[in-house]
Amino acid sequence: MSNISILIGTMLGASEYVADHLTSILESEHQVTNYLTPDLNELDLNQPQLWIVCTSTHGAGDFPDSIAPFVEQLTQQKPDLSNIKFAVCALGDSSYDTFCQAGKDIDNLLSELNAQRETNINLIDVSLGELPEDSAEQWLLAWKDQLID
Repeated sequence: MSNISILIGTMLGASEYVADHLTSILESEHQVTNYLTPDLNELDLNQPQLWIVCTSTHGAGDFPDSIAPFVEQLTQQKPDLSNIKFAVCALGDSSYDTFCQAGKDIDNLLSELNAQRETNINLIDVSLGELPEDSAEQWLLAWKDQLID
């Protein structure tokens, strides 16, 4: 059983719905905790764990209000995240030139802080009219079996 933290960046709730759906898939085999307003002080960086970041992009490529303070903590404190594996599920609208920019930015930031990328970032285009949960589920199912305690 792996320890998984799902860090949520949302303004209107779509990323939260995706996070809840991923939790429902994972919780039968893993310890899963969702953080609607992640705080670096609540996460034990000394323990190996997986972070799944589910975030939308707001405004001109900005982080949603629920995750922006967490990103600021990471940027200012620059913690060593070598015990952290991560995966990013990003939601955005491809009609904007900042498509999934918040997800791309946190993916790069976590990597710069020595976290290990578990799988490629999932870029979900919400303008296609499909449920973002379906795309997120396919992405998760493609790599979740490689999770090891």
